[in-house]
Amino acid sequence: MQVLNDLRKKFITQLSSLYDASEAESVFFLVMEDVFHYSRKDFLLQKTFPFGATENDKIEDILRRLLTGEPIQYIIGSTRFMGIHLLVNKRVLIPRPETEELVDCVVQDYKADAIEELRLMDVGTGSGCIPIALKKHIPQAYVFAMDVSNEALEVAKHNALINNVSINFLLADILEWDIIFSDDIQFDIIVSNPPYIPPGEKDLMHPNVLQFEPHLALFVEEKAPLLFYETIAAFALKHLRPQGKLYFEINRHYGEEVKNLLQKKGFREVYLLQDLHGADRMIKALL
Repeated sequence: MQVLNDLRKKFITQLSSLYDASEAESVFFLVMEDVFHYSRKDFLLQKTFPFGATENDKIEDILRRLLTGEPIQYIIGSTRFMGIHLLVNKRVLIPRPETEELVDCVVQDYKADAIEELRLMDVGTGSGCIPIALKKHIPQAYVFAMDVSNEALEVAKHNALINNVSINFLLADILEWDIIFSDDIQFDIIVSNPPYIPPGEKDLMHPNVLQFEPHLALFVEEKAPLLFYETIAAFALKHLRPQGKLYFEINRHYGEEVKNLLQKKGFREVYLLQDLHGADRMIKALL
């Protein structure tokens, strides 16, 4: 046990330039779970760990990669999202807690819905975290998901398979929606966590995000920060059924701008919602 306590202190000390102490400790426990297949609770209960040369070499290799800024989720190849296990790699973004809040917002609106043919589209699916979690919590829904990256869709399809859910995946660019979707294709829910970070905000971002996560899924042009909201809103106006809803995760600095955009486009009710930290982070709009 003393060896593991010393190792925990080592992680916190060596990662101090990248993470604060609580974050470094959380990373340490993720490493312990990956190496030993024991939970944080097991560690705290002082379970016996088979600590030998093999385990030590693996831990040292992980620490070396962490010190380059590589996210722990990419190193161990997986993460948790709303209670489900997801595989992740550098082809997809690592799902964030605020995206869990977005999914929960949809779930709370529709979990008890009796509509038998509830149709849902996720735009820019990445790892598939949003549609997979929604299908798990709203099993009656017919779930569709699209992405412009074939590599991302490969990850999403694998995640749907290991989570035993049926998702209809589509390789497509939402910027070309008007030539892809026929007028008769309709949805009850459209949800999206689109790229929303202008290059001017790069200095505010954690280095491991900039260096390792896919920029295609992160950034929009400085001159058009609302490009994807504008495009997806136009898509929703054409392809949402009456009473349908549009859900966005948003850049906290553009909440009012996105809200005004949707109101001007004709959405009859638009709600700007805050995350657990009080930041503008989600939009819900009713057609």
